[in-house]
Amino acid sequence: MAEVAQKVAADIPDASYVNLGIGIPEMVAGFVPEGRELIYHTENGLLGMGPTPVPGHEDPELINAGKKCVTAIPGASFFHHADSFMMIRGGHIDYCVLGAFQVSQEGDLANWSTGETNAIPAVGGAMDLVAGVKNIFVITQHTTKTGEPKIVQQCTYPLTGKQVVTRIYTNYAIIDIRDKKLYIRELAPGIEMEFLQQVTGAPLHQD
Repeated sequence: MAEVAQKVAADIPDASYVNLGIGIPEMVAGFVPEGRELIYHTENGLLGMGPTPVPGHEDPELINAGKKCVTAIPGASFFHHADSFMMIRGGHIDYCVLGAFQVSQEGDLANWSTGETNAIPAVGGAMDLVAGVKNIFVITQHTTKTGEPKIVQQCTYPLTGKQVVTRIYTNYAIIDIRDKKLYIRELAPGIEMEFLQQVTGAPLHQD
């Protein structure tokens, strides 16, 4: 998924403030396009997160929201957890990159629970992020491990937010959500439209 993360970073405008979710989205921090500056924000109180530290140079007190060691770029700032969420809820973050269990054709996002009775609740700050951030990008595998579509007509898992997703990045394609429809922006090398529709649980459109 490194190439997909690189695509996400390339599509974020210069000087944007960006929050990265836990998991695959964290990989985006390792890619800053040449000539651009992206300011990465974490819920636990860091603005100016850098790439993963070189092995042996980790600082256990410098971590992201996923409790993984990170670095800080020159000029980075640290602040209270509550102030971090004020930035989110106040609409000061331009882009958020999240993972997903499901995304609907209308842009509904389900990314915190599969609804199973023994699942541990883990919504974290995702609901705040999708409600307060201007643009929501999802980065995920196109299907589950058993081959079920993650992009569907209607989510069957508990929702994180309704009609919040702007764009979906998968190992097969980049898909925009506009007017409650899915529009193919780019196909991955070797992926044909017919195959993509077969592994997608909602109608796909082309401009």
